[in-house]
Amino acid sequence: MLEKVLIANRGEIALRILRACKELGIKTVAVHSTVDRNLKHVLLADETICIGPAPSPKSYLNVPALIAAAEVTNAQAIHPGYGFLAENAEFAQQVEESGLVFIGPRPDSIRLMGDKVSAIEAMKKAGVPCVPGSDGAVGDDAATNKAIANRIGYPIIVKAAGGGGGRGMRVVRSESELVSSIEMTKAEAKAAFGNDMVYMEKFLENPRHVEVQVLADGQGHAIHLGERDCSMQRRHQKVVEEAPAPGINQELRDFIGGRCVEACKVMNYRGAGTFEFLFENGEFFFIEMNTRIQVEHPVTEMITGVDLIKEQLRIASGLPLSIKQEDIVIRGHAIECRINAEDPSTFIPSPGTITRFHPPGGLGVRWDSHIYADYTVPPNYDSMVGKLITYGDSREVAIARMRNALAELLVGGIKTNIPLHKDIMNDAGFCAGGTNIHYLEKKLGL
Repeated sequence: MLEKVLIANRGEIALRILRACKELGIKTVAVHSTVDRNLKHVLLADETICIGPAPSPKSYLNVPALIAAAEVTNAQAIHPGYGFLAENAEFAQQVEESGLVFIGPRPDSIRLMGDKVSAIEAMKKAGVPCVPGSDGAVGDDAATNKAIANRIGYPIIVKAAGGGGGRGMRVVRSESELVSSIEMTKAEAKAAFGNDMVYMEKFLENPRHVEVQVLADGQGHAIHLGERDCSMQRRHQKVVEEAPAPGINQELRDFIGGRCVEACKVMNYRGAGTFEFLFENGEFFFIEMNTRIQVEHPVTEMITGVDLIKEQLRIASGLPLSIKQEDIVIRGHAIECRINAEDPSTFIPSPGTITRFHPPGGLGVRWDSHIYADYTVPPNYDSMVGKLITYGDSREVAIARMRNALAELLVGGIKTNIPLHKDIMNDAGFCAGGTNIHYLEKKLGL
């Protein structure tokens, strides 16, 4: 087992990693920017080190500072969490070239899955169902591109190969829009990702967003831990997640989970990962793979009893998977609400000092957060301040417990999106289950 791990992140995920390390007897090093000295995990870590000022490029994205921090504290490994450098293949490469362990996939796996075109090609080879598309990057010849689009069938969506986070994509509904849409998406992709490669896919009108959690040890063993539904979204950003996905029966789960496991074996994948799909009319269509732990991983932990962060640490220590597929039994239902420091109507971030704080409690309630009374939420980073997770033996019980928990949760001094979550938990469409990815935006009039 690893003896000392540097946590290259902040906020709730950094605290989550620290707790898992403590359970396994692993010493922790917390890095922080100048405005993050009072983060909860920084106060609890065995060692701390400041890596720079508040702006992310000068601290949490500063690769030399992170590696130097690991070296001076004699940490053996670096856990990137999610966001920041978690899916940066060059960072993973530099970590390993420095003689440290990167707690995540190998750099080549991150590169393969980070490019959407190469990822789709790899999935097709592994038998994972994909959205009908251009089967690679599109060129500059207008006639060829029009022919490809006609073969796929309108509407189509033009996507940046190096895209993510809802950026670098454009829906095209007619041939007259195609050429200009490709040009605009290329320019946007070049500016945002430094890569102007784009490809085309069939645009599914009313899909759900369903994803499959996997673990693989890089030693030939891989398992899946069921699926999550992340369809409640705003501007391609997830708001509410749940597991298992409503309406997915065991036959479908076994099929898509089995395909994902096979893909992991073909890639010799190592670590935790998530295969993301659009799901429509009973069919799965691969869109991307996230080569890291996900924000919504707690709902999978609640229904399987598996600690995904501890499994990441075991795998990084060189140990084989401690669980087999037949050990994974899905029980009950779990829901997660992302609690953000933002105006619930305008979604404008609301940094500031938390004057009052009261977490919820009760059977089946989990609160993953780094905040406390008198903590100041800085304006420099993502607005998420916590994740509220509820579990029950049925979806109805999980929703009822979430309503209670949201009513108990008190965060004073700043605005939060708690009112939005209360509204969602009482929405007839959500309560019925199976809403598509456009449902929330239509509800909000966006």
